[in-house]
Amino acid sequence: MPSEPILIDARNLRCPLPVLRLEKALGAAGAGTAFVVLATDPMARIDIPLHCRQHGHACSMTIEDEVYRFSILSAG
Repeated sequence: MPSEPILIDARNLRCPLPVLRLEKALGAAGAGTAFVVLATDPMARIDIPLHCRQHGHACSMTIEDEVYRFSILSAG
């Protein structure tokens, strides 16, 4: 049974803090760990997917009520 994703609430934090919080959490996680990152900074929509691509993590994004929601699966 898969565990719940780890939530990183980076709403109201400015660049580069959302991606730095994600990077720290990914560093402590094993392969296959799921994360959800919530962010309101428009730069996160560029920074978080770029970080994930550069490090081989799967990433998808949705937006609702001006909050970006990133679903990320750690490559390990």
